[in-house]
Amino acid sequence: MFKNFNAKIAIIWLWYVWLPLAHAFVKEWFDVLWFDINQKRLEELKNKIDSTNEITWDEKEFLDKIKYSSNSDDLNQYNFFIITVPTPVNIYKKPDLTPVIKATETVAKNLKPWSIIVYESTVYPWVTEEVCLPIFEKISWLSFNTDFKLWYSPERINPWDKEHTVTKILKIVSWSDNDALEIISNIYWKIIKAGIFKASSIKVAEAAKVIENTQRDVNIALINELSLIFNKIWINTFDVLEAAWTKWNFLKFTPGLVWWHCIWVDPYYLVQKSEELWYYPEMISSARRINEWMWVFISNQIAKQLIKTWNKVEWANILVLGLTFKENVPDFRNSKIWDAIKELKDFWIKISWYDPYSYNLNKHILSEINLKEDEIISNYKNTKFDWVILAVNHKEFDTIDFNELLKDNWIIFDIKWNLRKKWYKNYKSL
Repeated sequence: MFKNFNAKIAIIWLWYVWLPLAHAFVKEWFDVLWFDINQKRLEELKNKIDSTNEITWDEKEFLDKIKYSSNSDDLNQYNFFIITVPTPVNIYKKPDLTPVIKATETVAKNLKPWSIIVYESTVYPWVTEEVCLPIFEKISWLSFNTDFKLWYSPERINPWDKEHTVTKILKIVSWSDNDALEIISNIYWKIIKAGIFKASSIKVAEAAKVIENTQRDVNIALINELSLIFNKIWINTFDVLEAAWTKWNFLKFTPGLVWWHCIWVDPYYLVQKSEELWYYPEMISSARRINEWMWVFISNQIAKQLIKTWNKVEWANILVLGLTFKENVPDFRNSKIWDAIKELKDFWIKISWYDPYSYNLNKHILSEINLKEDEIISNYKNTKFDWVILAVNHKEFDTIDFNELLKDNWIIFDIKWNLRKKWYKNYKSL
């Protein structure tokens, strides 16, 4: 049966990085079902509303060709399952595999012979085989590699990156036995124009994915630590970096808040597996500590500049531009700017927020971050502010004339170094 395998694809949970994947499959005329317990998200896509802005209007015509369901019984009609659930950490910074386990149980209850399961969620090595595989065998009563096969093929999409799209990124694949190779060729080769890299095992593919973001986290932590040192000796960090970047092989990382969701989470997954084996990784853990608390340094820098400028800061009128975890993405998860600005509220500073993607803020997120609805403004152009904190480089901010936006004796504090090449008399950065 596997030789003449005709894939009917069910994608379990679909968010901004996997919607382009569903679009790519549908474009190649695969039968695709999107299963999600979020009924609101289902209704949005049925009405061609993509709140993640990951697909263009021209691509939305393909949304009609995707089937949608929140009824798990519908999964019984499919034989190729792509599990793409989130993999968060809990309050103790430990991996929370609950979404993966729940999705696995749901698929296992509807698994029939000659099916294939692919995991694309970021996990630490051995999760697919040690955590998920036993669940399938216990619930489905089917035989592994005879009745069903497992793959691990991590997603590598960069949100809102229109150059490195899902079809243009080399796809890592791994499989439970060699018989699956022909199936991989018939399915993923049809949508991935950049080609496929065959990892030697599932655990190697899992490890490769989790270290991609861990490497970035460590590199950013180094630059953040350097910025702390340079601040102590009164050297501008970006002056140093500009000089260092003149060497061709000096990597271009900049200091700041690590608020990309995956970079903030993935290293903890690797640390967890390492500690289970009685090895306590020092560099990865140290990098996480530095980046985790960078908001303290930033909030202190902001407060110092305020006091230096006005002596007292009560009732200063400040505008914060940008709330999301990354530029041009309507996702507010793990956006560390809230932690930094929350400190300033203790000084009785009047803070207003503007983000062009604030339509995606719901009451749950607002309460979670202790942000009041009246602090979110819909138009910043009719008010004069004492100070601006540029937190996220949304494209909508490129044309702002800060000279018209601010009062006299103002300061721009640029967290992301977006204005470095423009001239402003009271420009401040890390």
